[in-house]
Amino acid sequence: MSERARSRGDSRAGSAVDNGTTPLEALEAARDRYERIQDRIDDEGEETVERVADAYRSATDLLESYVDRATGTGRENFKAYVELEGQFATLVENLPDDLRNRDAFEDALDAIDKRRLSESDFENAHAALEPAARYDELLGDREDARERIADARTAAARRRRELGDEIADRERLLELADADLDAPVERLREPIEAYNEAIRDRFGSYRLEASAREVFELLDRSRWYPFVGYELPPADLREYVADSPDGKHTIPELLEYAEYSRSKLDHYVADADVLKRRVATQRTFLDGIDAAPLTIEWPPGPAGELRRRAREYRPFVDRVADEETVARLREVRRLTADPDYDRLQTAAEAVAQLSAEERERVADGRVAEELEALREERRRLEAALEVEDPI
Repeated sequence: MSERARSRGDSRAGSAVDNGTTPLEALEAARDRYERIQDRIDDEGEETVERVADAYRSATDLLESYVDRATGTGRENFKAYVELEGQFATLVENLPDDLRNRDAFEDALDAIDKRRLSESDFENAHAALEPAARYDELLGDREDARERIADARTAAARRRRELGDEIADRERLLELADADLDAPVERLREPIEAYNEAIRDRFGSYRLEASAREVFELLDRSRWYPFVGYELPPADLREYVADSPDGKHTIPELLEYAEYSRSKLDHYVADADVLKRRVATQRTFLDGIDAAPLTIEWPPGPAGELRRRAREYRPFVDRVADEETVARLREVRRLTADPDYDRLQTAAEAVAQLSAEERERVADGRVAEELEALREERRRLEAALEVEDPI
């Protein structure tokens, strides 16, 4: 590839939309450019362009590999010059007689056919090859055009994914806007709040009664339940609680002991130094173990999600709470069988999530217009991406 072609390739924009065009416009422009370049190659003849470009690259490679070694008056310089002239002459002699711009290679050979070479002679040889350079540049431009298409396709595919999220957002706004804002959402809120209050209270008691080892076993079990989002203890703290006799103490006790002096601690724990290192440095984590991962958010999710969440919570609630709390969780799960659940859940989400500005946009039709425009953009992108490209 010629230096001019390389320069253009190096300066090619990294993003298909850096100039402010849309991904679709960038893809269409990249395809148009490729077609124009391919048309020029077809006019010259694909085989002709490749043959001249190959000869041009061979010639310039020779010149570049010898420019430092063959200039000057020394013995090694003369030896390199002889090698260059011989190889360049062989290259020209082997070129087909009908090769387009063959005379450019002969002129380049004449430029270096001297007893001593200077850098200007090499510059003259390169200049003589300029008529053949455009064939190499055509191939370089075509490769650059392929890369631009690939970049544009990537940007278009990324935009298509973004459109899916934006369309879902507008569809959800319209769905929420149609919600019955006067629906009796307290039928959902009251059982959920009652359960949340009960599990918070019982988990607080559980922390005061259960050993740290038992609590950590509970946290470890949560790994298999996606909706139970407890953070796992750091490895060194988990090992300490599992292996040390101190693991029989409750978490509040361990946190209290961490405040004691080492001399006082000797009366309460197996190893004061280890407790200081393991517990005192993890106070934030230990303080953060609470009922939050077992509570139900408001507004609740869709019926299927809430049903699965309640099912996953059940073994944990059984372990840390009383039968009354378990009964409240069952009541929450039964909500999902209510024929009105979807209507009430949508109404709860609408009240909680729709801002005044969003309601205004829905009311004056802007959201519906945005949704149609986004769907049309996605249709056009999908059609454009179905086209096969030379990449």
